[in-house]
Amino acid sequence: MSQDSDLNLPPLNNADLSFDHEGSVARSGPVPVKTAEDLEQVFDVPVTVSAVLGSSKVAVGDLLQIVPGAVIELDRRVGEAIDIFVNERLVARGEVVVVEDRLGVTMTEIIKADR
Repeated sequence: MSQDSDLNLPPLNNADLSFDHEGSVARSGPVPVKTAEDLEQVFDVPVTVSAVLGSSKVAVGDLLQIVPGAVIELDRRVGEAIDIFVNERLVARGEVVVVEDRLGVTMTEIIKADR
């Protein structure tokens, strides 16, 4: 998408613009309401979601000796929020829940991206 015409942006008229006292452009008029349907083009884009319960540093020698039933101590306490990543970016924190016979995650806090 190297050309602006590929972006499907609404036309912008001079009547739609106003300038504040510092000379910055501000859009005037009603702000369009965004809905989930506006994102329909990206609904089928695959993403990787990871819920991290905690982490631990283990020496390779100890790692090779881990057997089924072994316990690995993590850096989190019981009941502490877990991190939820989308494509390796932290987006939320949540809690582990049981849904029927499976584990799930419920989001309790959305993390705002610092851009």
